[in-house]
This record gives sequence, C-alpha cells and structure tokens, in this order.
Amino acid sequence: MSLFIIWLGVMFPLVFSPGPANIVFAMSGAKVGVKRSIPLLAGVDSVFIVKSIIVGFGLGEVVHSQPTLMNTIQLLGSVYLLYLAITFISSHTTKLEGTTKTLGFVDGLLVQVLNSKGWLMVFLMFTLFTEQSQEIFGQNGIIILIVWLAILNISMHFIWISIGELLSRVSSSKVYEKALNFFYSGCLALVAIWLIIENPMVIEFISRT
Repeated sequence: MSLFIIWLGVMFPLVFSPGPANIVFAMSGAKVGVKRSIPLLAGVDSVFIVKSIIVGFGLGEVVHSQPTLMNTIQLLGSVYLLYLAITFISSHTTKLEGTTKTLGFVDGLLVQVLNSKGWLMVFLMFTLFTEQSQEIFGQNGIIILIVWLAILNISMHFIWISIGELLSRVSSSKVYEKALNFFYSGCLALVAIWLIIENPMVIEFISRT
C-alpha cells in the first residue's frame, strides 16, 4: 500500500495533466460525447499498454538510447496534433447542426504512438519504481506497474472525455459550442507549436541557418 501511494503521488499528476492526449479527449467528449469517444480511448490506451510492456521488459532502452528517434517521434507527433487542431478549427459544423468529425481508434493509435510525453512518462515510472516493485512483488513487479498504469490511464482519460462532454452541455448555444471548439483546438495548436519549437532537431536546424 505504501508503494502504491507513493506511485500514485508521482504518476497521477503526470497522467491527469493537460497534455496532448488529454486535450484531444476533452475535445472529443465535447464534440461527440463519451460513448462515441470510446474507440479513441481504446486506441490511445492500447498503445500506452504496449509502451509499458516494451519499456518495462527492457526493450525501451533501445529506444531511449536513440535520441534522434525520440526527437523524430516528437516532431511527427507535433505535426499530427497541429493537423488535428486545424481540422477542428476549420470545421464549422457543430453537434447541434448534425454530423461532426469523430476521432476513432486509428486516431488514438497515432496520437499516442507519436506522443513523446507518453514515452517519457513510462520511462520515468520504471526508472523510479521497478526495483521497489520487484522487492515487494518479485517477478510480477513489472506486471503490477503495467496494470496500475493502465487502470489509472483509462480512468483519467474517461474523466477528461466526461469533462469535455459536461462543458458542452452547459449551454445549447451554437456560439458557445463553437467557442469551446476554438478553445480546445487553440490549446492543442499551442501545445503542438511549443513541442515543435522545443524539438532539438528544429533548434539545431534553426541554429545552422
């Protein structure tokens, strides 16, 4: 229990913080509701589980030792997030007006595969807690950490989707819904631009030019 409390104290802020995936979840909840956002959640958290398995059982060291690969993943992910933001900003259709864009399972896969924050969070968890978990749970320590993270991720992602849906129900005004759409899209665009600007590959390219 003490290990779980310490683990939760470290991982909860990281999982719940408004990163790229959580902003996408809130946007999806606002646009299409909880039920139609489940495929998106399944895509994101499937990749999260795979990441946890890869890193937890040692293969993540190969990825972590290749900074160019990680930087490329971050850059591609940033461009994809910017594409999503532009797509939603340019969409003038609201739920009140009928059909709206739904992010599905494949979108969830892409969001999380290209999410550098997700990789770093998993690396951090196993760096901090692998030894302690194995002392308590033996060989099952890594599996326990993977299960804990999966449950925490799914729970928090449902909350972000629900928050998005709840905010969309505050008012039935088309102006309010469009403003909310611009807010989520703007947040996602800002995150994407910040990640692009902070990418070491981009910084090196700018310095050379």
